[in-house]
Formats: sequence, structure tokens, C-alpha cells
Amino acid sequence: MNKLIQNEMMKLIAKKRLIVIALIIGVLVILFTYAQYKQVQTQREKIGTSDWRTILQQQIVDTTNRLSSSRISDEWKKQLQITLQQEQYYLDHDINPSEPGAPTFMRIFLENSIDLFIPLMVMVIASDLVSSEHSLGSIKLLLTRPVKRWRVLLSKYFTLCLAVSLIIAIAGILSYLISGVVFGYKGWGAPILTGFNVTDAGLNTSEVKLLSLWKFLLMDFGLVWFVAIVVGTLSFMLSVLIRSTAAGMGVMLAALISGAILNNMVSSWQSAKYFFMVNLRLTDYMKGTAPPIEGMNLTFSMLVLLVWWAVALFVSFIVFTKKDVY
Repeated sequence: MNKLIQNEMMKLIAKKRLIVIALIIGVLVILFTYAQYKQVQTQREKIGTSDWRTILQQQIVDTTNRLSSSRISDEWKKQLQITLQQEQYYLDHDINPSEPGAPTFMRIFLENSIDLFIPLMVMVIASDLVSSEHSLGSIKLLLTRPVKRWRVLLSKYFTLCLAVSLIIAIAGILSYLISGVVFGYKGWGAPILTGFNVTDAGLNTSEVKLLSLWKFLLMDFGLVWFVAIVVGTLSFMLSVLIRSTAAGMGVMLAALISGAILNNMVSSWQSAKYFFMVNLRLTDYMKGTAPPIEGMNLTFSMLVLLVWWAVALFVSFIVFTKKDVY
């Protein structure tokens, strides 16, 4: 098995897709770092101070003014009310929710990449693992080796898991190193609150806990990795089912984009909460953001994604071991 995995990793490295993904992540982190820097500068010029308490108080005032508008929807108004309560909670407990530094930037980058950017990078790798063997004509040679089909596919799946881990590690390292040039590399021990629970009555703070940022980041990385593995497994299944890499990538791309749209439109469609793409933003539960559909929570979303993962993996192995190759 180790030789099979090594062979698959050599194929992956030869395609240089990991290098391309690292370059894309690097460019995007540079753009995000600059955008964050300009936002901070503009905010300081507008308010006239760099004191986070004054800035947070101004944000509370702005949020309150937005709530008084009659042009916003009830759903958006509810989200603003929750945001307002969270901001007030941070202010009352004298905790800066956006402690400056590379670790904070890394957290924000991961949280904003979990449902689309990271899955897209993973999809580029996963959608090609099996279908490329058909397009190159090497599938017959691969299956004529004295190795059972399920072992061949398992080696490819282990390679995918290694690639997913590398992509997330690259995202974390580059976001830390690049943003640290602008914001500094300190802040690992900064306090951050988690455990906000959104209920029908509003924001429940009874289970709020204070954590160091590095502990919070470990949980964020774990959730991002879990989401990436699920999306990668689904793309892997499409690579087995569809011989064309482009077609498989197109299907997954459409699913991910539709998920980003559905998150803002499905609040009254209860059955939509069983779609995998509606459950990708697991880090939102850590922040206490209102779920896209009432009744959803971290446990529910992880269970839904776990079922999708298990089904995709099962279908992949059944189809690959049974279908004819021609």
C-alpha cells in the first residue's frame, strides 16, 4: 500500500498542481492583506483613533442605525440584532474581537474560505485523481497490475487526504507569514469568545467561553479540514463516476456556487438543510452567527456532512470495483 500511495503522490507532484494552488493562495492572501490594511486605515481616519473600544462603540452605533431602517428584510434584521448583541458583549467584557496580528488574520481568512475557496482548491486535485487515468488511457495498465481494485482506489483516496492536509497547511502558513509583515506576528494568546448560541429569542450567552486564540485556531483548522475532506470525497466520487475531469469539476463547481447562493435564500425551505453545500460554514457556529435555516447547529451540520462523506466513499468503491473498463 505504501508503494501505491508513493506512486500516486509522485503523479500528483509531477502535475505541479500543488505548486499552482500555493501560488493562487499566496496571491489571494496578499490581496486580502492589503484590503484588510486599507479597511483598518480608513476606519482609523474616519473615527480619528486606533482605540478598539471607540471603534467597537462606533460599530454598535452604525449597526443600531441600520436596524432602524425599514428597507432591510426581517432575516437580515435578525442577523444584525445578533451581531449587535455580540459586539455589546465583547465591549462589556473588555475583549477586543479583532486583536491585530497575523493569527487574527489567519482566523478570518480561514473562516471566509471554508465554504468556497478551500473547497475549490481541493476540487482541483480530487476531480482529476481517477478521471485523468481514463483520459490518459492509463487506467487499463493500472488495473492489470496484480493489485486489487479497492487497494488501488484506497491509495488514491489516501493521496487525496494528504493533498487536502497540505493545501490547508499551505493556506495557514502563507496567511500567517504574509499578513505578519503588515500586522505583526504576535497575538497567539489573544482572548476570544466562543459558545454563542442563536435561539428563537435571540443570542444566548450562557455557554460562552473565553479561549486563547491559538486554541480557537486549532478548532477552526479542524473544521476547515473536515469540510475539505467531505468536499474532496464528493469530488473524488464524481471522478470515479464521470470519465471527464472537466465535467466532474463543472458539477462540483455548480454545487458549491449554488450553496453560497442558497445560504442567503433558504431560510424558509426546511429540507434544504440536508444539502451538503448549505452546511459547509461550520466556523460560523463558533462565532455565533445565525444558521441559514432555523434549527441547524454544529452537531447537525457535521452529521449531515458525515453522511454525505460516507455515501460518496461507499459509491466510489462500489462503482470502481464493479464497472467495466474499456
